[in-house]
Amino acid sequence: MVREQYTTVTEGTHIERPESQHVYKIGIYGWRKRCLYLFVLFLLITLVVNLALTIWILKVMWFSPIGMGHLHVSQDGLRLEGESEFLFPLYVKEIRSRVDSYLLLQSTQNVTVNARNSEGEVTGRVKVGAQMVEVQSQHFQIRSEDGKPLFTAEEQGVMIGTGRLRVTGPEGAIFEHSVETPLVRADPFEDLRLESPTRSLSMDAPRGVHIQAHTGKMEALSQMDIILQSSDGMLVLDAETVGLPKLKMGTPGPSGSSKGFYEICVCPDGKLYLSAAGEATTCEEHSHICL
Repeated sequence: MVREQYTTVTEGTHIERPESQHVYKIGIYGWRKRCLYLFVLFLLITLVVNLALTIWILKVMWFSPIGMGHLHVSQDGLRLEGESEFLFPLYVKEIRSRVDSYLLLQSTQNVTVNARNSEGEVTGRVKVGAQMVEVQSQHFQIRSEDGKPLFTAEEQGVMIGTGRLRVTGPEGAIFEHSVETPLVRADPFEDLRLESPTRSLSMDAPRGVHIQAHTGKMEALSQMDIILQSSDGMLVLDAETVGLPKLKMGTPGPSGSSKGFYEICVCPDGKLYLSAAGEATTCEEHSHICL
């Protein structure tokens, strides 16, 4: 700071001003000034670089007023366009595709969907892997478009709610245990075959078993015995012709006595055999076949 003295004199008088004894300079000079300018320049460069990086990130990430890239934010939730990858677990309430598109979940390992309760415990799980689809739940159900249950699986049993269960495989269906159904029918012009390779085949019904072949024949083949049993009723063979081609035949009677007619005889153990017909029964004559 420069200190000045003012002296009032009359006109024409010359007074010499005294020289300043003390002079103080205000400001930053020398190397401090240069360092300050360099620091300000560094801050300016940093600001420009940050601004450029921010603009580049906004451009690369496709930020917009409605979202970021393929991710759009709306009142109904989030909308993803195209393919998206999630590197960590995804927690959502509902996943739904567009009306004109399908929903595809794809993974190099497996796709797992978990349902948890309020305590965080898994109550249901659907796991789609490379070899199998695994469902872990207390109750599994498949419904039709109108809400009708088609398939239900739970601990008590499995129920198929459709009106018709059709098996199209060439080997048919294999059941390890019993099957309960009101009707077993083959496709038109196809044979129906019920087979038990190593065990017995049993058909039971509280009000009878009805076996019917409209346009073909019915065959019953067995390695052991075929038993037709009625506990309270009778066995009826109602047909135009009943043929038993492999029955044993007793000794024929005199030539022309039976005129080609035979009667069927029954042994005490149920064995059948033929005997030449006569005026009276001839079964006793050929009873040695029963022995």
